Amino acid sequence: MNQVAAAVPIAQETRARKDARDDKLFGWMLKACALLVLASLLGAAGATLWGGREAFSTFGFGFLTSGEWNPSDDRYGALVPIFGTLVTSFVALLIAVPVSFGIALYLSEVAPAWLRTPVASAIELLAGIPSIIYGMWGLFIFAPFFADHIKPWLTNYLGNEPDDGKVSWVAEHIPFIGKMFGNDNPFGGSVLTAGIVLAVMIIPFISSVMREVFQTVPTRLKESAYALGSSTWEVAWDIVLPYTRSAVIGGIFLGLGRALGETMAVTFIIGNKMKLSPSLLDPGASIASTIANQFGEAAGLQKSSLMALAFLLFVVTFIVLLIARLMLRRLAHKEGR
Repeated sequence: MNQVAAAVPIAQETRARKDARDDKLFGWMLKACALLVLASLLGAAGATLWGGREAFSTFGFGFLTSGEWNPSDDRYGALVPIFGTLVTSFVALLIAVPVSFGIALYLSEVAPAWLRTPVASAIELLAGIPSIIYGMWGLFIFAPFFADHIKPWLTNYLGNEPDDGKVSWVAEHIPFIGKMFGNDNPFGGSVLTAGIVLAVMIIPFISSVMREVFQTVPTRLKESAYALGSSTWEVAWDIVLPYTRSAVIGGIFLGLGRALGETMAVTFIIGNKMKLSPSLLDPGASIASTIANQFGEAAGLQKSSLMALAFLLFVVTFIVLLIARLMLRRLAHKEGR
């Protein structure tokens, strides 16, 4: 009997050591998974930086400020792709943010219960459509429609090169607006077209984030505001938006990250012209579209320049997404207190 009683603590101690060893092994495995992601991130950044070292060493800081891209003379500059990437992303945000806010506000505050699920499902479906489908839609349907119906109106009423030869009042009094919409390109592919298609692509992402965070607002806050006579707009602007400001900004940054790195859709419709133009109606190029178009046949300094562009895009996108994650974490921490 004494032997049995003595064996029980020994078995328990053995089981405890085994559990501790298994927990430590499991912890190492989880740490390895996390470090693998970090290693992949650093590896991608290091590979593009190493691949673009020849371009950075050859052109120096002038690589960022030069608008020349001439493979025949081995002269390359990143200004045109950087400009195209930033402008198309800005146009996309300018359109997508207010539309996404309206969608999220409607689904969370106004829409009847029977309509919320179908509309939310449709938004999720839009988010899952491959980007090449958006690009084909933009190239074959939206770009011709834009060239025939929208571009003439913009050129005649806002641009400094109208079809009838009479400069519009806007172009006469606000010259930079006239330059933005001045154009003699007959095709629909342009920086503005690419920005609009990007807006359609990122609306599902931004609106989904906004809708989710709007639903986290305590009901008692909104009901109190309604009881005091506030309208739906006042509740949204004074209660819902301030309460979820950080998360809304984080969702916008997530959409911006998607717009910055989009490749196929932009390649189809931006025009892929390596020339800096102040007009949104002129063809242009983005970093992603330049890499997609030229990387297959690039060699030497041209390939290094494309790798340098990839590194710049990686850095910008990483910073945007990092800021978004920090803002979302800040909101989660605030709600948990």
